[in-house]
Amino acid sequence: MTEDAEGWFDDAAGPVVRPYAMTRGRTRSAAEGKLDLIAVVVADRVDRRSVVDQTLSPEHIDIVELSRDNPLSVAELAAELDLPVGVVRVLIGDLLHAELVRVSRPVPPAELPDERILREVINGLRAL
Repeated sequence: MTEDAEGWFDDAAGPVVRPYAMTRGRTRSAAEGKLDLIAVVVADRVDRRSVVDQTLSPEHIDIVELSRDNPLSVAELAAELDLPVGVVRVLIGDLLHAELVRVSRPVPPAELPDERILREVINGLRAL
């Protein structure tokens, strides 16, 4: 075996199978429709011991810890954990199923009130 062939198995090769192993081979979760890139993940206030007691992976626990104090989007969690978005979606789906996190979606711009109406309301309140 040459030195180049041995180099493939060293730490510099990076995670080759790790994402597949983290999701146990799953590429989708039951909550797939809720988990677009801008969906906001909020961890429920739970004791760290109760999270660990559920035999979750370290990545699951990291997601709960990161989103406990500061709600983060799916994209932000993936960047923070340095994991592919698909893997993070599956992990969040597991946490949703375990009821350890909640996911909310931002209001689409089409459903937001018109700026003109909001200005009229503010002017009306000022007139009071």
